[in-house]
Amino acid sequence: ASTLITSQLPISTWHDVIGEPTFADAILDRFVHNAYRIELEGQSFRKTHANMGDETGQN
Repeated sequence: ASTLITSQLPISTWHDVIGEPTFADAILDRFVHNAYRIELEGQSFRKTHANMGDETGQN
């Protein structure tokens, strides 16, 4: 079985977002242990392709 988890927040900010250090450690430990991490960089695909439709910007 596989589980896919996505986030717009970097892992380094999860402790601040979760708030409770013990919970944050437990959650991150389970998510990151034996995980394959793929970090994407660059502009949002939606932003860069938003005006590729007709003149009104609608696709």
